[in-house]
Amino acid sequence: MADERVVVIGAGIGGLVAALALAAAGLPVTLVDKAAAPGGKMRRVRAGPREVEAGPTVFTMRWVFEEIFDACGADLGSCVSLAPAAILARHAWSADECLDLFADPARSETAIADFAGKREAEGFRRFRAQAGEIYRTLEGPFIRGQRPSPVDLALRAGPRGLGGLMRIQPFTTLWSALGTHFRDPRLRQLFGRYATYCGSSPFAAPATLMLVAHVEMEGVWTVAGGLSRLAEAVADLARERGADLRYGAAATEIVVEGGRVAGVVLETGERLAATRVVANADAAALAEGLFGREPARAVAPVPVGERSLSAVTFAVAGRPDGFDLVRHNVFFSPDYAAEFADLTRAGRLPRDPTVYVCAQDRRDDGRPDGVPPGTPEALLCLVNAPAAGAAFSLEEIARCHDTMSRRLSACGLTISETARTTTTPAEFERLFPATGGALYGRASHGWMASFRRPGARTRLPGLYLAGGSVHPGPGVPMAAQSGRLAAASVLRDLGST
Repeated sequence: MADERVVVIGAGIGGLVAALALAAAGLPVTLVDKAAAPGGKMRRVRAGPREVEAGPTVFTMRWVFEEIFDACGADLGSCVSLAPAAILARHAWSADECLDLFADPARSETAIADFAGKREAEGFRRFRAQAGEIYRTLEGPFIRGQRPSPVDLALRAGPRGLGGLMRIQPFTTLWSALGTHFRDPRLRQLFGRYATYCGSSPFAAPATLMLVAHVEMEGVWTVAGGLSRLAEAVADLARERGADLRYGAAATEIVVEGGRVAGVVLETGERLAATRVVANADAAALAEGLFGREPARAVAPVPVGERSLSAVTFAVAGRPDGFDLVRHNVFFSPDYAAEFADLTRAGRLPRDPTVYVCAQDRRDDGRPDGVPPGTPEALLCLVNAPAAGAAFSLEEIARCHDTMSRRLSACGLTISETARTTTTPAEFERLFPATGGALYGRASHGWMASFRRPGARTRLPGLYLAGGSVHPGPGVPMAAQSGRLAAASVLRDLGST
């Protein structure tokens, strides 16, 4: 391994974890990223007097990071401050219709019974059991494993095999499966929203995405400083283990010589020699040729029609009033089918959107924590949007803010804004080129979608992939897991040679 050198492109969480694992294994590793700080989509933006976490805000599957840190001789809890959330989220349909889900499933069951009746609470119990079965079926062979084919997955599922996979309903849409548990359309809407965690529609995504509900019910944690602080902690540990982290250094080409990778060229013209390259960029960027013609052949393109959702986000310094916010809040549109018809069929911003609000200073009791009197709160408001690149005009984005405000007002919430920073699909396309602004890679529509995501290895020797657009999928823990799988593939291939 003395002559081996690894270059990691991209300091998103997948690239950071890959760099950490490879450096901890003793390999010379250089990580480059065009941004000024680590994190990728786990980023902060300035909104007047406040910094707002403008990327992922929900931290689950803590075990992934505990294993990553432990494997490198560190302790997650000593590197970042984590606090469990008692309230997973607060959901509202109007000023008079509000439902909390809790970390304690018994409390959630009681709340659902009070909200929608005893029968729906029994449906929640069945739903929770099925979500757990789906997760347990897929954790080992799919989440922890290299990308399997459908046949591989059936074989790896153990004694239950294909029968076990059929019980998790891979050919049924999430929306249809929820109908077997819930009659109340509000509850179908609430649990159907988990499809958007993968940038997908509940009307097209498979029922296997119920596992997201199980993951949340297993625990949601608040990270002091936000998830961007978690990215910094991984970067700090990677540097301690010997990785060279270079920010403000954009990679423009993956050099190929003799049929395998040989280096990476930076925007400055500098060439970094490499025997292995881990690309923590969206797979679409590789396929579109942003890193050269030969690397493009190593990855299948993502058709525009198969892109995941994008978003319009409003990072706000403001004063909320009229609704008791907790940290995670969802304000639902009255017609979910119409909302997703706008998003996925018409390709336009929803006329009456569901809105997610992360009140980043709030505790479980709903009170702001650590905010001096008179200081506006840090709020992230998010509306789903099509991955349409630069297609939306300033007028359409302004109208999106108006429709969002009306939806919040219908639920009793008004926000007096001191400052606002808006990020549109066009801006996400600039930050993550060749995606059209898609935030999750390929949409999880249809039972085969997860198998179309590329795995860690590519057809080009020496080129490996990590990030939310590759196996096992989007989301902070899954992207981190992709970094582990990429590092494991590199080390296994080195061992075989």
